[in-house]
Amino acid sequence: MKIDIFDTTLRDGFQQEGISPSVKDKLAIAKLIDELGVSFIEGGWPGASPKEEEFFLKAKDELDLKNAKLVSFGSTRKLNITVEDDPQVKALIDSGTDYVCIVGKSSKLHISKALQTEVSNAIDMAVDTIKYLKSKNKKVFFDAEHFFDGYKEDSKTSLEILDAVVKSGADCFIFCDTNGGTLPDEVHMILSQVLDQYPKTKFGVHFQNDNGCAVANSMVAVELGVDHVQGTINGYGERTGNADLCTLIPNLSLKKNYETISEDSLSKLTQIANHIAELVNVSIDSRHPYVGSSAFTHKAGLHASGMAKDNVLYEHIDSSKVGNFTRTTVSELAGRASVITKAQEFGLDLNNDEAKKLIESVQNLEHEGFQFEAADASLFILMNTIKGVVPDYFSFESFRVFSERRNSENVVSEAVCKISVKDNRYVKTGEGVGPVDALSKALKSALENDFERINDVKLIDYKVRIIDSSDGTEAKTRVLIEFTDGSKQWSTIGVHENIINASWNALCDGFNYYFMTS
Repeated sequence: MKIDIFDTTLRDGFQQEGISPSVKDKLAIAKLIDELGVSFIEGGWPGASPKEEEFFLKAKDELDLKNAKLVSFGSTRKLNITVEDDPQVKALIDSGTDYVCIVGKSSKLHISKALQTEVSNAIDMAVDTIKYLKSKNKKVFFDAEHFFDGYKEDSKTSLEILDAVVKSGADCFIFCDTNGGTLPDEVHMILSQVLDQYPKTKFGVHFQNDNGCAVANSMVAVELGVDHVQGTINGYGERTGNADLCTLIPNLSLKKNYETISEDSLSKLTQIANHIAELVNVSIDSRHPYVGSSAFTHKAGLHASGMAKDNVLYEHIDSSKVGNFTRTTVSELAGRASVITKAQEFGLDLNNDEAKKLIESVQNLEHEGFQFEAADASLFILMNTIKGVVPDYFSFESFRVFSERRNSENVVSEAVCKISVKDNRYVKTGEGVGPVDALSKALKSALENDFERINDVKLIDYKVRIIDSSDGTEAKTRVLIEFTDGSKQWSTIGVHENIINASWNALCDGFNYYFMTS
């Protein structure tokens, strides 16, 4: 059975405390989620803020989705306004998406206390909105907010709303556990009583994870016949988060043999999960199922001994199926096949000894704070270095950076870098809006005499993460820089106690990668 995966990271996931991505970040994350091969990507609530408006505006031109359909999110019309006059309903139509998802109350308690109205009015709000959106040729998903709690409080009201929504033409009715407190046996009991009454209706589920059961609840619902599940990458979301797609998808695909995303896409799960974690600046727990760095790690002793004989003895799946790899703290066999395969993606051929050296280097660098999942260009350079191919396009002498505040609004940074290219020594300056911008301009100025197309290279994203924040201002800093030359994009990483030095190292990797691959 095909299960539609509905990703709501960009909307519900980003309600998590501490996550506030830019529009550029949202577009980049949408492309990664699409690469994962889900069926739907919920982009956000158009009209809710200037950021959301800009996202949907840019999505029309910049998002060329290959696998997923973009969905805009909103609510039923307001209580005392016609659907034609409701500005947020108009924003849904203007968003340009063929699919919309609207949320409506399905709990008598919430209707009486939150909306402060009668059930009949809440039903009219839902039906009017669905019919109006359908008349505008939209596919309409209905998120039945608080359905499980509402059913337990007053099943008659919840079923009355369900019946009205289905008859109004909604394309999918989604049972929502908005407070995240429903248990798997309750999901089984409630859905068993409901689903058989509507054999031709498409149903979905949306579980919050407040009791830790969101993934389990989603799987129970699928076993009962629900073929649309909502969740977020890495389980992001308000309070304790949403159903974690990085656990749910492989559970459904590998454990239950449901069709969710392709095998090729599933093998990218770890990389994409970690890349998105870098973009939102929230680290993945190393013990996260399937995609965590420790998910397939074994320490010395009985487990490591068994793993040396056969991975199946102590691993529930082949780690490569989700793009992760086996690690042991004592075995020199750890991860060789995975790094050799990764090298082949770059067009490099690593032998066993080189693979061993690479694993040791990566482990040592990760201990220092590096993370290569979102920095393939730096990994490419490291692999070449292991093979004895060290980039020598330019040699470093020194750099200096200072910033000057000239008035209340105007802060300018200036950088001086000294490098040598072949037998030529260059001392160049660059002025920018910040120290990294200034450094980049100074370095490009020093390189442009020998590399004619260096000015094609642009910095398009720059992110900083503090590692070991308990060290205060002496903490290590991880810098990620994304580049483009107009035809391809690549990312590099730098780690150092000094943020400028970390940035310089990432910059140098970025330009060296360009030279090595052009």
